[in-house]
Amino acid sequence: MQKILKTLLGLASGLMVSISAPTLAKADQLTLCWAAWDPANALVELSKDFTAKSGIDMKFEFVPWTSYADRFLNELNSHGKLCDLIIGDSQWIGGAAENGHYVKLNDFFDKEGIKMDDFVPATVVGYSEWPKNSPNYWALPAMGDVVGWTYRKDWFEKPELQKEFKAKFGKDLGPPKTYDDLKEIAEFFQKREVDGHTVYGASIYTERGSEGITMGVTNVLYDWGFQYENPKKPYDMKGFVNSPEAAKGLAFYKSLYDCCTPPGSSNIYMTESADAFKSGQVAMQMNFAFTWPGLYKDEKVGGDRIGFFPNPAEKEHFAQLGGQGISVVSYSEKRDAALQYIKWFAQPDVQAKWWKLGGYSCLKAVVNAPDFVSSQPYAGAFLESMAIVKDFWAEPSYAQLLQAMQKRTHDYVVAGKGTPQEALDLLVKDWTEIFQDDGKL
Repeated sequence: MQKILKTLLGLASGLMVSISAPTLAKADQLTLCWAAWDPANALVELSKDFTAKSGIDMKFEFVPWTSYADRFLNELNSHGKLCDLIIGDSQWIGGAAENGHYVKLNDFFDKEGIKMDDFVPATVVGYSEWPKNSPNYWALPAMGDVVGWTYRKDWFEKPELQKEFKAKFGKDLGPPKTYDDLKEIAEFFQKREVDGHTVYGASIYTERGSEGITMGVTNVLYDWGFQYENPKKPYDMKGFVNSPEAAKGLAFYKSLYDCCTPPGSSNIYMTESADAFKSGQVAMQMNFAFTWPGLYKDEKVGGDRIGFFPNPAEKEHFAQLGGQGISVVSYSEKRDAALQYIKWFAQPDVQAKWWKLGGYSCLKAVVNAPDFVSSQPYAGAFLESMAIVKDFWAEPSYAQLLQAMQKRTHDYVVAGKGTPQEALDLLVKDWTEIFQDDGKL
């Protein structure tokens, strides 16, 4: 499996590509590759302005999230020319940079006056930089995203429920500030009858096949003190990944799954969690912020019925980063035109419209504008969330690292195998073997 994944990521290639390549043929059409979701539809609408200004038509290749990584990592590894531009997941940046799939953008940014200081710092590190925390840029921050929460505001505001909750817990029923608060609320709603229907406490990520449970459980692990490595010694993971506090966090996530989720919650990710909320099953749901505009517009649960809050705190306070940067594919024969699109997309007025259409801008001028928080009901929660983000490994071997974490956390949380300490000890063992194979340990 490790050999297959290495092949998928193109680890054998060592070519670095910069924008100093020879001038290429003039383009009358560009193809942009991304996932099929609501923000992609917003980008199609936004890009009409680019075509009107440049005369370059835009073609879009969108695939479902379930096949997004396989489809486009295979395309990059085969040096395919389908994509001129790609909005690649944040964890791809290491492999794409080291294996020459993306054009390095430093010289282009300097030439065009595009400054990374103008973007939210976490998105620059997460979406653009490789190596991390170095001024080497392979993408422009394109779609900010982060795991947060929605809740049934209309249920929380019912006087009889507020009175009962206050009597039981000695506090007001409102958006939780800590995970202990969240669990109390989830237990309070679990199997309760609301408006004539049996409801449940919360929907959380548990999906095994791609990245779901990792994108969920990390929100809790981070808050309990989990770290990917020793801050003073790269790839030194023992006692950081599997610290006693991290094990307590993993145990908490399982307890939330066991106590407070709806029946049939063993394989939940973005779509399923949103569906649980839209169908009126749950009081709260974990999900990426990109789902919030659509949920707010939902006729049954949106509007005044829905509220938004950032990932709760515990010992620490973090949230799992999502989102992507936009890159120029090095194998494209239309790189000059693709760079023209990046220059256009980086403009403040374009970024402001991107936010209005349903995209999540990473430009400081947009998110720090005086009217940003009041511009959408979920804007404040998004801004708070983006201030506390942390991301998964972005190493070239990220897919192997991810598969290991998917297995170890799902085996414990959902399948009930072993203890939380054993699960994290095995994860350290898995990750150590991967980094040894990579020559980093």
